Amino acid sequence: MVVEIEKDLILRRKRAEEEQWVGEIDGIDMILTFVRTKQADAARLAQRSRVALGIPTSRPQRN
Repeated sequence: MVVEIEKDLILRRKRAEEEQWVGEIDGIDMILTFVRTKQADAARLAQRSRVALGIPTSRPQRN
């Protein structure tokens, strides 16, 4: 789904360039940067290994 959003934004940016909508181009560039950053973050998180925390146990009570 994110790839579809990125493709749509690229097409919108191309049209904005053709129509010379400078403000629109700037906004689309910001959103593209955000989307690409989120993609990179998700890919990095997916590569992390899981940490086994174990099952907690109760401590012996002191009298």
